[in-house]
Amino acid sequence: MKGFLAALMMFTRLPLWRFAQVDKKYFSDAITYWPLAGFVTGLTTAGVLWLASLVMPVLPACVLAVLARILLTGAMHEDGLADFLDGFGGGTTKEKILAIMKDSHIGCYGTIGLVLYFLLYTSFLYALDVSDALPIILAADIFSKFCAATMINTLPYVRKEEECKTGVLYSKVKLPVTIVIALIISLPFWYTGDPMVLFTLILPIITAFILRKYLKYKIGGYTGDCCGASVLIIEQAFYLGAVIIYCL
Repeated sequence: MKGFLAALMMFTRLPLWRFAQVDKKYFSDAITYWPLAGFVTGLTTAGVLWLASLVMPVLPACVLAVLARILLTGAMHEDGLADFLDGFGGGTTKEKILAIMKDSHIGCYGTIGLVLYFLLYTSFLYALDVSDALPIILAADIFSKFCAATMINTLPYVRKEEECKTGVLYSKVKLPVTIVIALIISLPFWYTGDPMVLFTLILPIITAFILRKYLKYKIGGYTGDCCGASVLIIEQAFYLGAVIIYCL
């Protein structure tokens, strides 16, 4: 339970620290419960989209849904995506990539990448029928986090511990725990009652595999920015598959 609370405290802006004290050691397990934290962010995004669509056109409702998740997470993953794109876009060696990602200033690659990311995210939500979008949003959020966590779990951290932005190095996830969490996050897929939704898993799994190979090749492992970037990239691959399946 404390590991899950640690994940919510790390990956959202919910003021849970006002009501519960969690020892620092539990934050090393936060990545284990990252997919479960996706239930909170996913349900928030889906809920705002549904409520907003009742009183306004779908496009601004989609924008509000995206905004709601940004406010809930503090744009933590988007910040990682910008640093990731600047680092891998502008760096030619491992040392240069890590140095650029460490820089707090955003560059050309990060700016363009974020603009394209938000355009894609909003347009994917808009392309889906609202009734179809609600379970898909939840499934996309939690499954992308599961894929990213599993991918990161198989890579070493490439910085020194004292250079970690969050001050926490993630511990390896045990296989039995992974299986239990995988069963829990399968609930949105069962809820749809549509076997076609399983085809949405293909692109994010392929994307996670390619990202892992790329990170291993370029820098030999991962950083915190790579975690944030990976979950957003994998999530958009999920939405791409969903749009292809449900909108063609």
